Amino acid sequence: MSSVPLPSLDSSSSTNFFNLYISTEDLFSNIVLSSFQLSFIYLLLYLFLVEILNITIKLSGHILFPSFDLSDLRPYAEVIKKIKSIGHMPYVVVGGGVPARYYINLARAHGADESTCDYIGISIANINARIFINALGDEACQFVPTNFKELDEAISTGKIVVMGGLQPGQSTTAVSSVLAERTNSKLFIITTNIDGVYTADPKKDPNAKKYDTINVDELMKILESQGIKAGEYDLLDPIALKIIKRSKIITKVINGKDPINILKAIVGEKIGTTILP
Repeated sequence: MSSVPLPSLDSSSSTNFFNLYISTEDLFSNIVLSSFQLSFIYLLLYLFLVEILNITIKLSGHILFPSFDLSDLRPYAEVIKKIKSIGHMPYVVVGGGVPARYYINLARAHGADESTCDYIGISIANINARIFINALGDEACQFVPTNFKELDEAISTGKIVVMGGLQPGQSTTAVSSVLAERTNSKLFIITTNIDGVYTADPKKDPNAKKYDTINVDELMKILESQGIKAGEYDLLDPIALKIIKRSKIITKVINGKDPINILKAIVGEKIGTTILP
């Protein structure tokens, strides 16, 4: 068998990257590596990864469900299952996405108050979570927790827990932070459709600058003046930040359009924005 060069970490092929860094079976069956290269890969796997046991991952609904067209959730499901297969326990929260925003806006246009809009958003997020459970198959807990009692029951199964919304007034990012705290997660990954936390919305302000690292208190000041309405949680909210701070959870905000970025965040690659508690 001829030697195959290592793909770049920036390769657009998610499958190649994932097989190289996670599936040792694929490593030995598909490519020939030197002992040094193998040692480096194992170093990534066992020194960087093994330190983290519980990892909470917020999957943006606007990435998974960007429209009413059928979405392929399998690449994200495969990433989550692979993380579990190497010894970690991923906990997942799925956002409401475009469907939630559509129905919230429809309800608001017909006179619904913000509490009602919250309930609608929660319902849609829970439906999305149920669909993602199907994508994960038997490795996932087969119900969506809707309260803390059910959450504890789901955690006790030892399977991948997938949540949507919990209660009015909380974004799914806030739910994710609650889940991270409840499970004593050492890392909290928030996927978005941008590359991290910026000084302003980079889609609206071309001069916006990205933070590589930012403190929770500093980020709170940025968000203080912003009003929060149901279905309009763009990135983080005060509830999530307070939980991140009090439980000292290292948080990474990354671009989730490529699911392999989740893995890159776990192995310590410089990606997105790190929020320090």
